[in-house]
Amino acid sequence: MILFPAIDLKDGQCVRLKLGDMATATVYNADPAAQARDFEAQGFDWLHVVDLNGAFAGQSVNGAAVEAILKATRNPVQLGGGIRTLADIEAWLDKGLARVILGTVAVRDPDLVREACRLFPGKIAVGIDAKGGKVAVEGWAEASKLGVIELAERFEGAGVAAIIYTDIDRDGVLSGINWEATIDLANAVSIPVIASGGLASIADIVRMTMPDAKRLDGAISGRALYDGRIDPAEALAVLNGAKPPAGLFEDPA
Repeated sequence: MILFPAIDLKDGQCVRLKLGDMATATVYNADPAAQARDFEAQGFDWLHVVDLNGAFAGQSVNGAAVEAILKATRNPVQLGGGIRTLADIEAWLDKGLARVILGTVAVRDPDLVREACRLFPGKIAVGIDAKGGKVAVEGWAEASKLGVIELAERFEGAGVAAIIYTDIDRDGVLSGINWEATIDLANAVSIPVIASGGLASIADIVRMTMPDAKRLDGAISGRALYDGRIDPAEALAVLNGAKPPAGLFEDPA
């Protein structure tokens, strides 16, 4: 089970949004590369990066910041936001990304996703961002009519490395992950699922270790880490089998 610290990039800075609204951006670090080094020093094994400007623009905007991050950390990095073509995917993988996340294009052009999985095995993740149970695209600015599971099932057998599922209604507001919807998705497909949106406290970390969540590949944390609501050492210890603080959770099974 992997805990992915998040670096969301807006105008070259490390920020967090509330509910995907660019106007709500809080700057946490003006130097994303330094933030990447900090996360590695804290013991994290992966890094989740999103080019927020790129997601809206449909092309890379914070490329210089991403390249600085790749040079600053030895950890594998997965990147989403504005990656819409096979040429984009190849270019980023050549620069050292471990995994590319395809979101809008997974709705608009699923055949491109399948072809990317064939060309770059193990390197392609699909980002499914949902509001009210329906998939959102174009940096969450547009809603589609697709259901989450309906979209995920389109990629069964295609070789997708992971699905990153974000409940937009919980993103950045520290209300806790939508465990029911996330686990329903994980049970509906064979593709590994990573939870995103709302991770709030060590209680969510403990929840990740419960038997019904074991099919998940991990979860992404942003604001809770930046605000100090989650202690990295404690969280990583719990995920590695340490006994959690007493009384946080009863096993839902």
